[in-house]
This record gives sequence, structure tokens and C-alpha cells, in this order.
Amino acid sequence: MKMTMPLLRKVGLKSLKNIEHLVLLIIALATVFAIGEEILHMIAIRTVELADLLLLFIYLEVLAMVVNYIESGKLPIRMPLYIAIVALARYLILDMKGMEDWRILAISLSTILLAGTVIVIRWGQLKMPYPKNQDYDN
Repeated sequence: MKMTMPLLRKVGLKSLKNIEHLVLLIIALATVFAIGEEILHMIAIRTVELADLLLLFIYLEVLAMVVNYIESGKLPIRMPLYIAIVALARYLILDMKGMEDWRILAISLSTILLAGTVIVIRWGQLKMPYPKNQDYDN
């Protein structure tokens, strides 16, 4: 029984890694497809608006996040925060005319909170870095 547990663990971990890579591939392909759709949309209407550019930027950040995760095996928390900031800015730009004042204020405060979070995380990485040889993933 003792010999089968390490083997089961090894097979289980390898299976989970394969599923992880498959899902990352699906995310990357779906993002590339969405980029293509957005570009075709801009070509069809013969106009490029700020909202279109911000959406393409969000897609680019998602792709960068997938690449970063594949290369390092780690997901920096700042990348999803950047995506959230751009998504909130896009939402504000698109719907500001029809929004109530309290909603504009809430979105603006949320954006400032996310930006502050990025600054605090970055400061923490610079001032209190992890030891180089210590593994915090386990």
C-alpha cells in the first residue's frame, strides 16, 4: 500500500497539471477568438472607439496573464487587478451618461481602491520580498 500512494499522488498531480494546461489553452484560444471578433466588429462599423481599445487591452492583459502563468507557474495578483481597473474604466466610459451619481461615485471609488491595492502590493514586494530559496506554494 505504501508504494501505491506515491504512485497515485504522482499520477494525480500529473493529471491535474494536464487539466490546468488544457484550461489555459482554452482560455488563450477563447481570448484570441474574442480579439478577432472585436477587430472584425471595428472593421465592419469602420470606427474605432475608446471602449473598443479598452476591450482589446483587457484581452491583451488576459493573454499576458496566461503566458505569465505558463512561464512561471505563478499568477501575480496584480494582473487581475489591472484587468479589473480597465474593466471598471470601460464600464464607466460606456454607461456614464445613463448612470446615477451614486453609481459613478461607487465605480470611481472602487477603481481608486483597486489602484491603491496595486500600490500596496507592489510596495510590499519591494520592501518585504520573499526569501529566494523558500517555496511558499506548498
